[in-house]
Amino acid sequence: MKDLFSVKGKVALVTGGSRGIGEMIAAGYLANGAKVYISSRKAETCDATAERLSKEYEGNCISIPADLSNLDGIAALVSKIKEDEGSLDILVNNAGASWGEPIEEYSEKGWDKVMDTNVKGVFFLTQKLLPLLKASGNAEDPARVINIGSIDGIKTGLFDAFSYGPSKAALHHLTRVLAASLVKDHIIVNAIAPGPFPTWMLSTGVGSGGDVDIDWSVVGDTNPRGRVGTAEDIAGLAIFLSSRAGAYTVGQTITCDGGVVASS
Repeated sequence: MKDLFSVKGKVALVTGGSRGIGEMIAAGYLANGAKVYISSRKAETCDATAERLSKEYEGNCISIPADLSNLDGIAALVSKIKEDEGSLDILVNNAGASWGEPIEEYSEKGWDKVMDTNVKGVFFLTQKLLPLLKASGNAEDPARVINIGSIDGIKTGLFDAFSYGPSKAALHHLTRVLAASLVKDHIIVNAIAPGPFPTWMLSTGVGSGGDVDIDWSVVGDTNPRGRVGTAEDIAGLAIFLSSRAGAYTVGQTITCDGGVVASS
């Protein structure tokens, strides 16, 4: 029963890891002894986050900027990982996009951006990283894939982001499909469906224009738990799914939302 939640010595890739939920998960892994690669589209931000997290947690966080909404960006990321690692223990597919417009004006550009990033990118990145995941996983300690969905893929969202919820619902089902296919290769696939967290994406929805340094109690007061999520909440769940404690949990979408879905 010792070390049930240990991820020490594991190698993880967290996409969209330069801010928000991805950064929270990356920090949790680093604080508990994992080596972590992070990626995001903006190279300067990704590099700065990796440097800051490495110092803060006295760990090894490596930046690999990439646009994962297209196959060229995915290929570049995979190529870089393969240069440095012979195996990959944990893949967190967190990179995501949203697009808000009134339904009468909702654009094909917005629809495609969200679907390409949130669904297509997840599938093809996982596909291209299968050799590294297979090299890591075994019967006693499978490799892990964690897809970051959303409660908006379970219930109707609050904002006019008409492709976002459907993309996350597709991701939840993709999780089950991948889990059924890959479990025989000692690769476990699960998903987390977060609720409100103090992130850039949610801040744009509540009208602060990307500023996360706001009074989140306005959002938290409407949550059954009376607050928004914290880094410990999301990182703790990711660590559970990545450790011995989660080795028999397969193909699930687990909410991390303070009770929003249960109360809706």
